[in-house]
Order: sequence, then structure tokens, then C-alpha cells
Amino acid sequence: MAAARPLRARALLQQSVSARLQVRPPERGSEAQWVEIQRGLVIYICFFKGADEDLVPKIVDTLLNVKLSENENGEFVSVLDLPGDVLIIPQATLGGKPKGRKMQYHANIEKEKGLELYSQFVTLCEKELAANAKCMEAGVLVKHGTYGNRQVLKLDTNGPYTHLIEF
Repeated sequence: MAAARPLRARALLQQSVSARLQVRPPERGSEAQWVEIQRGLVIYICFFKGADEDLVPKIVDTLLNVKLSENENGEFVSVLDLPGDVLIIPQATLGGKPKGRKMQYHANIEKEKGLELYSQFVTLCEKELAANAKCMEAGVLVKHGTYGNRQVLKLDTNGPYTHLIEF
């Protein structure tokens, strides 16, 4: 039996009716900053040690083309075929493993490399949706959170409808 290939990334997908993510908390004299989407897909992404730039296109292709979204006819289609908005959230806690009563995150990628891969992931998602005629015609949005910061999420979903995909 072949040895299992180590995990290099994990993504969690949720259908969205609407979602709102706080990307900057309120500060003295200014309100919180939010990004929001309507119907579409929320993607939580975590990169592990060993992930590299070559993995990002595979992840984007898989996540944007997997048929998880339900259209008006009850058929399952990709977010590209829906077409729907995409909210991308960096989620380091997807890399946690319990040890005793605590969670450990030793498998997660280093912060600087994680930020680099996350930025490439967001950029490639934006390019893929911009290149899709249905998405362009529908005015589909790609919004994203900020890497390495705590964020507040408000999500309305037509589920629960959650999928975990590992790479």
C-alpha cells in the first residue's frame, strides 16, 4: 500500500444566500469595514506545510467547478454556472488537531508563505470569474477577508450545506 500523501491544503465550502465579513474592526472615530456577497459560495481556505504555488491553480479549478450550488431548477451546478458571488476567508483553524484538551496547529504553513499563497488564491479566483461570460454578465463579485486577522462573519445559508475538500 502506498504511503498517504501529506495534506497540503484544506477548504471548507458553504452555500450562501448572503454573507457579510468584517475585515476591519471599528476604531476610534471610524466604523467597522465589511465586505459582503449575495447568493454564491463562501470558501474557507487553510494551507499546510508543503503547499506551494503549483497547488493553487488545482485548488481554484476544483472549488470553482465542483457542482455544489443548487439552481432554480433544483439541479446542482458550479458557482461559475450558477453564477454566484464568492467570499474567500483565510481559516487557519482548519489546520488544527486536538492534543489532549488543546488544539495544535503545527501542520499549518508559515505565516508569510501562507499569506503569499492566499493572495495568489484570491487573485486566481478573481481572474477565473472575470474570464467567465456568465459571471461577467451577472456582475458576480469576489470578496475576501484579510489574512492573519480575526474577523466576524454573518452568514445566511440555505443549508446547512457544508463540504470539506482536502488537497
